[in-house]
Amino acid sequence: MSYHVDRFYAAVSVLSGHGHIKQRLIKAYEENLGAIGEDELPIALKQSFSDLRHQMNRVTPLNGEGSICASVRKMSVEEAAECATLIVSLYGEISRLGDSGQELLPLDGKDPKVVPPFLVKSN
Repeated sequence: MSYHVDRFYAAVSVLSGHGHIKQRLIKAYEENLGAIGEDELPIALKQSFSDLRHQMNRVTPLNGEGSICASVRKMSVEEAAECATLIVSLYGEISRLGDSGQELLPLDGKDPKVVPPFLVKSN
């Protein structure tokens, strides 16, 4: 999970830099967040990240332009700022969750009933 925290941190760093909000948003998303899959994130962040991905890829590109550039180009400045705010919010959430923010589920799908050590009767 620390990889994802680092990716979001890098994206927020780009967003807080110099330049037009649309240019910073494109760079932050393309260079840091575009390769992250929703399934790699904690359950609490999946929907928000999916919404962000949809916003960043909603326009069909023209003339060799990427879908992210095309989508951001069609956004108003307010829409771009909302996407940037969502990235900052996601970074805050993923930072708070850390490595223990998501309960790990067993790979076999079974829910083993584990008895805590303090409840085990000793001989």
